[in-house]
Amino acid sequence: MASVDQLVQSSAPPEGGGRSLRREVGLIGLLWASVGSIIGSGWLYGAKNAVMVAGPAALVSWGIGAVAIVLLAFVHAELGGLFPVAGGTARYPHYAFGGLAGMSFGWFSWLQAATVAPIEVEAMIGYAGHWDFAKGFLADNGTLTVSGFVVAVLLMGVFVAVNFLGVRVLAHTNSAATWLKIFIPLLTIFVLALTNFHGGNFTSHGFAPFGIKGVLAAISTSGIIFALLGFEQAIQLAGESRNPKRDIPRAVLGSVAIGTLVYVLLQVVFIAALPAGAFAHGWENLDFPGISGPFAGLATLVGLGWLSWVLYFDAIVSPGGTGLIYTTSTSRISYGLSRNGYAPQLFERVDRRGVPWFGLTISFVTGVVCFLPFPSWQELVGFITSASVLMYAGAPLAFGALRRRLPDRERSYRLPFGDVVAPLSFVVASLIIYWTGWHTLARLGIAIVIGYLLLGGYAAYAVRKGLPNAPRLDWRPAQWLPVYLLGLGVLSWQGGFGEGAGRIPMWWDMALVAAFALGIYLWAIRVALPADAIERTVEDVEVVDEGGH
Repeated sequence: MASVDQLVQSSAPPEGGGRSLRREVGLIGLLWASVGSIIGSGWLYGAKNAVMVAGPAALVSWGIGAVAIVLLAFVHAELGGLFPVAGGTARYPHYAFGGLAGMSFGWFSWLQAATVAPIEVEAMIGYAGHWDFAKGFLADNGTLTVSGFVVAVLLMGVFVAVNFLGVRVLAHTNSAATWLKIFIPLLTIFVLALTNFHGGNFTSHGFAPFGIKGVLAAISTSGIIFALLGFEQAIQLAGESRNPKRDIPRAVLGSVAIGTLVYVLLQVVFIAALPAGAFAHGWENLDFPGISGPFAGLATLVGLGWLSWVLYFDAIVSPGGTGLIYTTSTSRISYGLSRNGYAPQLFERVDRRGVPWFGLTISFVTGVVCFLPFPSWQELVGFITSASVLMYAGAPLAFGALRRRLPDRERSYRLPFGDVVAPLSFVVASLIIYWTGWHTLARLGIAIVIGYLLLGGYAAYAVRKGLPNAPRLDWRPAQWLPVYLLGLGVLSWQGGFGEGAGRIPMWWDMALVAAFALGIYLWAIRVALPADAIERTVEDVEVVDEGGH
């Protein structure tokens, strides 16, 4: 069996590929990749959307969302140091539960990454509506016009073109953009807090006018979880990290800390800076001139015209940087899916700069398609949040299984109280999926079926033809997966969030989801692959050729 050092140095192409991903990214590049993904279009819209759903209690929503993301980040930090491989979030369940689970969570990972760049493009176009030249890009209902669609396709093309220049250029480009993405929100926080802070806004119409249901719904539906996502970008780039075992845990945890602090402060100053007339008819009817670009419109409203110009500029930089790095992530997840045998080996081919060119091309095509069925930013956010958290839910399960099966394997970071944090994070992830609501989960179910048809069809073809990368679809260690997906769907259908039937009373529904998730967790780690099978799976996927890098 290959040593750990050999395994983490892989990401070599299949035979005949001739090239591999290059290990050129340091700690700052990894950290900025994650921070740049966290601080994207979410900061431009998240505070406004959250306060309209939860009122000032949106601060509680951000707190709950941050705790959930921190729990998941801790789990990913250990896994990232244990197996620092390209497209890691798509591969950990494969190691622990075999082919069927790996294929499923790989699809969830790819679906999440592939749809973020279109979301960021939508956000850029939405804010650009302030300028006369862009007023014709969006229809009155928020959908893209023909000219808007053309612009969206061109912006996706820019994301892909920068990625083709190679990971080193990408890291430098993203690092420069991320400095601006952090500076401008901090400038906004400072200026609004100093010039327009009305503490009475937090209580004048009630701190929590929509109760606990509004607080919980805001976590998933208003963009809070979407805004905080992105820490996994350091993990997706692990195959290109110079020192992955040291740098990945630091980048993951550091990015979550930075992102959480920025978003909570933004929510505080947004609520405090609003004139009383903006929410005179209730927080759900929040309105003021320029609300389509919330922070820029607010800056204009309170007499800070110069700040609004800065914010309109940042409405290009922040979403653009996030879209850029998620385009990268999509191609790396495709690479990982191919390495695991769920997608054609063409996805593993890299050009002379070490870029997986076919995966980038497919990410562009997918992004363009996403402009068609999901016309508005808000609908995309609701969809992607559920897909994202479903992707993340695989990590706590893999964590628990690998802790039990491979307790002595070297870990650059060992999570304290991991046996408690892992099941807790899985329960929290399941609750967030449930809070997204039946309307969104029903559509996610359709996307899951499409994924099984695509990846499952290729896997069956590869097995039948005896292809060298044909996966083993292990059914026994993944027996819990269909029960989890269907069970969560039924609970959402009968629950009271997002057009659910409302037959399960409030609190009882969340208790059922928590108990159900805990049962699935215990079941999953009990039937996970045995230690020797996990070692063979890792070796089969990651072992480097003699001539590899």
